[in-house]
Amino acid sequence: MSALYGLLIPVLNFISRWTLFIATAYQAKKTREKGWVLLSAAFLIGALDIENYVLTPVGVKFKEDAYLVASVTPNFAMAIMFLWGARHVKCGKTEFEDALYAAVFGVVSYIWIFLVASNLKPFENPTVAYSLPSLIFGLSIIYLGYVLLEETLPRSIERLFPWGLILLGALNLTYPVTRFIDWFAPIGFLLGALFRFIAAIGAVKYVFYPVKKVSVYTTVNEPIKGAFKFNSRDEVVRAIGEVWSRPGSVLITRENIMEAMSRIHPESLVFWVTRAKEGVISETPQIYAVSPTSIDILTDLVAKALQRGYRTVYIDALEYLILENGFERTMKFILNVKDMALNAKGLVVLVVSEEILDEKQKGMIEREFEPFRQDLASQ
Repeated sequence: MSALYGLLIPVLNFISRWTLFIATAYQAKKTREKGWVLLSAAFLIGALDIENYVLTPVGVKFKEDAYLVASVTPNFAMAIMFLWGARHVKCGKTEFEDALYAAVFGVVSYIWIFLVASNLKPFENPTVAYSLPSLIFGLSIIYLGYVLLEETLPRSIERLFPWGLILLGALNLTYPVTRFIDWFAPIGFLLGALFRFIAAIGAVKYVFYPVKKVSVYTTVNEPIKGAFKFNSRDEVVRAIGEVWSRPGSVLITRENIMEAMSRIHPESLVFWVTRAKEGVISETPQIYAVSPTSIDILTDLVAKALQRGYRTVYIDALEYLILENGFERTMKFILNVKDMALNAKGLVVLVVSEEILDEKQKGMIEREFEPFRQDLASQ
């Protein structure tokens, strides 16, 4: 059994740590989001872990007097990147308070590392030395996991990403004590490797989330191209017809999806923005209930749909998205969708009541989404 542990733990750790880094690095490259850059850097540090149980099988050893300091330092570095990155993923930016907390955290980390490196007796005890970094590291992973729960769809494999991180974080909270219990240490290391492996599986699914490929006939170019603003769905119908019944449409809506089911074309892809439920509503047509705060994953899903042939993006959930995310983050979302759709020679239909916007917000939307002119229907 000990031989199995000795082989299984390093292998699982090596695969899962590097998978997490590669997946998050790819997500950072794809989204160009600061949060994912910070998270990928944290996972890279994790992939270069200096635990003896990881290094010994590959013949690498640290100097005995340097090991304790070297093993607590990465926890602080990863924790600050996990927390900062998670805040960016959740909010799209960091506030003054976030920078202040990061600064205080950095100073506390430095003082703690200084104490561990000193000759003070209490900090020569590994349980004491690991206590604060393990606590902060564990809590940072748990927080990241909870943030990612809002960014993933329930009842799907990518949900393993946040849950694996939460379990790993909870296990790390016990590390200062359980690491030095002889009978439990191998079990704890195996559980950590398994939780990390679970997270890695979910991360791969999360980054490469599959949107089903539409039929060939839906990949023809949209006859009307551009990004247009309408005041109501009825106005859309009068101007360009019923978008919901077109094949190859992506619908981001607040309408009651059960009542609207008869209008939805089987080859449409629908994201019902709601807090009432989450996950798959229907396979044909494809309907998913998505949390209004899951803007990042929604952007990724729209991008995948456009890559696979969808050419019309209809959005009537703007007011709700603004309410839940703020205007700036919502504006960034619809601009991303607009750019992707126009690059695919498609059409964006934005339905918004100007009554909910102030003059500045109205001006920003009008600069990006023009009123529809009837002569465009024959272009």
